[in-house]
Amino acid sequence: MMVMKTPESGTASAVGPLFPLGRVVATPGALRLLEAYAVSPKTYLARHAAGDWGEVCAADQHANLAALREEGRLLSAYRLPGGERVWVITECDRSVTTLLRPEEY
Repeated sequence: MMVMKTPESGTASAVGPLFPLGRVVATPGALRLLEAYAVSPKTYLARHAAGDWGEVCAADQHANLAALREEGRLLSAYRLPGGERVWVITECDRSVTTLLRPEEY
């Protein structure tokens, strides 16, 4: 269990994941990038599942909140220590979550 700001209220509370990740997969490019910076994919998967979308625009934040209610696709974007970005996408049916580099989309 982690303490976080909930997307709906903006206040801190103890919560678990907001949705299931399903099967977790990653592209070779994303894995190489994470390995290069010695960053665990679990860090970004946990943030994504907790509703911390990282560096997404306001429209994507709103789309993610709607997707939580209506079972839509969820997108998070995180900046790695070297400035590169990695995306985490969970499919509408929550069957698969993919870590990838934006250019691999």
